Amino acid sequence: MLDEAQTETLLEVSNIEVIYNHVILVLKGVSLKVPKGGITALLGGNGAGKTTTLKAISNLLHSERGAVTKGSIIYRGERVQELSPEALVRRGVIQVMEGRHCFEHLTIEENLMTGAYTRSAGKAAVAADLEMVYTYFPRLRERRKSQAGYTSGGEQQMCAIGRALMSKPETILLDEPSMGLAPQLVEEIFGIVKDLNEREGVSFLLAEQNTNVALRFAHHGYILESGRVVMEGPAAELRENPDVKEFYLGVSDAGRKSFRDVRSYRRRKRWLA
Repeated sequence: MLDEAQTETLLEVSNIEVIYNHVILVLKGVSLKVPKGGITALLGGNGAGKTTTLKAISNLLHSERGAVTKGSIIYRGERVQELSPEALVRRGVIQVMEGRHCFEHLTIEENLMTGAYTRSAGKAAVAADLEMVYTYFPRLRERRKSQAGYTSGGEQQMCAIGRALMSKPETILLDEPSMGLAPQLVEEIFGIVKDLNEREGVSFLLAEQNTNVALRFAHHGYILESGRVVMEGPAAELRENPDVKEFYLGVSDAGRKSFRDVRSYRRRKRWLA
């Protein structure tokens, strides 16, 4: 069990706002922390702001005419929001995009090797890391000579995570790893994420709609709605929270609702302050 109180904070996002096209306010004062050696889940429905938060951290907003207009993003004690994505990768932070985004015309192994392009390590070190990726993802070893575009969605997701690992990251921002995958594959991929966290020391910030799975594997969670953090806490506590159970884990027959529709939520307006 990760002791968050005694763990170094790697990434700290403080009160950031994100605006698209100079007018559309998407994130409204989002704050979160990612401890070293932890798995932190960023939860919420479609359109809650999860992907935008990850792109703000990894500096991928400019291509979509988005910008962080307030707040700060600190990694290992230094502001990083003005760094290029490549510079951030060199510091040990890399994002695995939603939808996998493999190079379809390249083989699985060629895709994996592109992840090492920022590294100055010799061929032996890169080869050792490639072998490490194949150890965690044996299916990729079997398909290593296959064009990525002809592999399954699960194999492409594994390839995308493996490619990120080839950059020797300290922190991986993982966007919707369960999207479009069968439940058995989702469990397999989350199990590998847990192994990478425990054995290799990789920290994760993962954005996920599948709250049930995410909270079983994460140490800490943040719930976003409409661009704001409305709840946060240890994953074990969030799993037992009655509002989370009802509106995100499907325990109640009432169906999924917005926190704004819950009477008890009105007593928690301090979350939106």
